[in-house]
Amino acid sequence: METEVKYSIKQHIGLILRGYKKYNDLNKTPAVLSLILSSLVEAIVPFINLYFIAMILNELTGAREPQQLIRLVLWTISLNLTALLIQKGLERWTEYCNSRYWPNVYKVHSDKMLSLDFGDAENPEVRKQYDDINGHHNGMGFGLGRLRWGLEGISGGLVRVAFSITLVVTLFRSSLSDDSMYHWLDSPWMTVAVLFILILMVILPPYFTVMGGKIYQEATHLNSKGNRFYSFYFDAMGQGSGTAKDIRIYNQKPIIESQVKESVKFFSGFFRYSRYDAKMNMIGTAIACILNGAVYLYIAMKALSGAFGIGEIILYVGAIVQFNNGFSSMLTSLGQLVINNPFLDKVFKYLDIPNPMYRGSLTTEIRSGQKYEIEFRDVSFKYPASDEYAIKNVSMKFNIGQRLAIVGENGSGKTTFIKLLCRLYDPTEGEILLNGIDIKKYDYDEYKAIFSVVFQDFALLPFTLGQNVAVGMNYDEDKVRQTLDNAGFSERLETMPNGLDTYLYKNFEDDGVEPSGGEAQKIALARALYKEAPFIILDEPTAALDPIAEFEVYSKMNEIVGDKTAVFISHRLSSCRFCCDIAVFHEGRLIQRGSHEDLVAGEDDKYYELWTAQAQYYE
Repeated sequence: METEVKYSIKQHIGLILRGYKKYNDLNKTPAVLSLILSSLVEAIVPFINLYFIAMILNELTGAREPQQLIRLVLWTISLNLTALLIQKGLERWTEYCNSRYWPNVYKVHSDKMLSLDFGDAENPEVRKQYDDINGHHNGMGFGLGRLRWGLEGISGGLVRVAFSITLVVTLFRSSLSDDSMYHWLDSPWMTVAVLFILILMVILPPYFTVMGGKIYQEATHLNSKGNRFYSFYFDAMGQGSGTAKDIRIYNQKPIIESQVKESVKFFSGFFRYSRYDAKMNMIGTAIACILNGAVYLYIAMKALSGAFGIGEIILYVGAIVQFNNGFSSMLTSLGQLVINNPFLDKVFKYLDIPNPMYRGSLTTEIRSGQKYEIEFRDVSFKYPASDEYAIKNVSMKFNIGQRLAIVGENGSGKTTFIKLLCRLYDPTEGEILLNGIDIKKYDYDEYKAIFSVVFQDFALLPFTLGQNVAVGMNYDEDKVRQTLDNAGFSERLETMPNGLDTYLYKNFEDDGVEPSGGEAQKIALARALYKEAPFIILDEPTAALDPIAEFEVYSKMNEIVGDKTAVFISHRLSSCRFCCDIAVFHEGRLIQRGSHEDLVAGEDDKYYELWTAQAQYYE
């Protein structure tokens, strides 16, 4: 169970008000106004019927004048029809204003994740925050999702309470004659007693409802844990997690099922809390019935004593019912908002994560022939929460327009070097310069735009092949075909059932194509080429290709890259033979640099060791 956080009244109000501001901004429509107006009209309609039904009953038990009865009936019908039309129109408007609210909440969460500094996006604690708020929103609607229900209950409840009080006041003004045997019903003490009962009616039932809801709130943490277990189970069993082969070879199904059975305790706790919630609601309903009966008895006795007629009985009983419902709705909704505030607080703490990475304003200067110069000047870097340097004292300058290969063993700092180059992270020490200027001073988005990168763990989207290459809905088909051809994908393109309009994967289309690892890598390479950025960075660009396909890609590399600067990260040192410049990393340091011929001549050096270990595969 998570530790309960105590909030002051000011903090509760602040969270709720901020939540509704965000709610309105999410929809890009007057969503809050539409909800309020819709609930107001819905709350007024019952009072129209109460008032006119009372007048009709009084006329039937009184003068019974036909013209007056017809007039009252026509007023009732016309006002109901008008109110109904207005109510339906407002409901449609509200539905339109809130139609995309639920998915928009997810979009707010994901947009924030994409806008975070990359270091925070990779932070496990931030990922946990992201998963928690999505789980609470998806499971039981806690967070931004709960705000709509609270607003409807409070605004509608206020109208019901206001109209009910106006009508109920006349109940106490209907006095009995002094000689009536029931004159004690008009005593101040009786008035106080009835008012006290009315107060209990509006406090006790909502109190028990809120108490049950609070337990329900606590249970959502157990529900979220249980859902995580079962989501993994169904994903694994459905082979969505890529575990299908391991499950079969190692017979992992029993251990997975045993762990999932353990998660039943989370759902057991959740259902236990749910039963408690139902019990609290039953107690609240029982108390409401008893208190309502006492007030109804008071009204019946005053009517029996001649204080008012049959019509007023209907009016007062209906008004008290509406008063009770309105106040209960208001307090229950307010209680639900208070219960929701801890979840709302988590949402805002996530959305308020700052972006400390400095984003400059200088434009990236495009020199003749798109030639840029990058320099690492005594750069060192530690990952957040780590005391060890991932790279240390790296100084190097790129040869403009040439090919640079970065090689080294696992953990030598190669990928970290690329992350710093692309400014996914900033150096802990030292600086990186673009054309002699610290890259921090450049506009962040413009700086990122000069790089095309094929990461080792790249991802393709379940959209069409053309859209994947161009990363857009509309694209130049000839250019897409040319980049696919340069990436060695032209033969496979000819067999695609719908050409560039063929969907990758089957997420959205049943006839989608599942590309192999090598095919996917070629598509990712074509995507990098389509962008036409002056820097192309390829992290293990041929890891999923067979030797022949690898040779074809590297043979065309000069033609593909053109006058751009290309950086290759590879464990296959065969790629180095296509590069005029090779940087060798070891334990976070740049220890060697030069051409293949120069480096392989140093028999006591690291590059020679790496090359000879793989040479048998190239001979």
